[in-house]
Amino acid sequence: MDTFFNLSKIFWAVANPGNFIVLMLVISLLFGWKKLTFLTVLSLMVLTVYPVGNLLLQPLENRFSQPGELPENIAGIIVLGGGEDAELSSVWGQPQFSAGADRVMTLPGMLTRFPDRPIIFTGGSGSVLKPEFRGADTVKAWLDEFSLAENIIYERQSRNTYENALYSGQVLPENSSIDQGDGWLLVTSAFHMPRSVGIYRQQGWKVIPYPVDYYSQPFEFDNVSFDLADNLGNLGTAVREWLGLLAYYATGKTAEWFPAEQFVTGHQKAVSI
Repeated sequence: MDTFFNLSKIFWAVANPGNFIVLMLVISLLFGWKKLTFLTVLSLMVLTVYPVGNLLLQPLENRFSQPGELPENIAGIIVLGGGEDAELSSVWGQPQFSAGADRVMTLPGMLTRFPDRPIIFTGGSGSVLKPEFRGADTVKAWLDEFSLAENIIYERQSRNTYENALYSGQVLPENSSIDQGDGWLLVTSAFHMPRSVGIYRQQGWKVIPYPVDYYSQPFEFDNVSFDLADNLGNLGTAVREWLGLLAYYATGKTAEWFPAEQFVTGHQKAVSI
């Protein structure tokens, strides 16, 4: 049994800001704790108006800039799963995607731009109760519609980012290595890039960050909206990622708490070495 994986799921079920607020509200009402009830309701009012999640996402999304001119000798491309809804795809019989789909949408362009380089899509199931639904299967079905599915290497066993890096190394084609050439282009959501880079570096991968799928924007008063669902969603994404950085660093899955770019001279603006 993977203790880390299971404990992380249990912990997040409670720590998720939406779940946590509801839990606090229920406890305060059951025990008649008026101060806790007031604070819980006040937090909901603040989150309805103020984009706290947006502010917490900005440092994550700004940590790695979009690469400039890419080096000519990249080893290949790795795309992390996360935007595919494998269970819903099975229910409706067609590929379904949600937030994070920008990761997958880079695949056709990468195939056109780098036709002679290996492209790995890594994504299994992050579900404890329904592990049979795999993200890689959904992506393969989607690419089948464009006759592109056979040009991708699919890794479908991973359940989290640590396993993405671990199992990506197990599906490498012959004559490829994790530190080959100028490195592997690593594609994932911008908020998720710091943790992903740290994990891949820790396992010896030479990666070039290629962030996509942005959520935050500079705070301005005319951007404020009364949207609890959106603000709470962004807050959940940000809190989960910051906690993930701490947990992965504490358990030795990354050697850097908050990985950063490493700048080099040459064609590319920033390369992770």
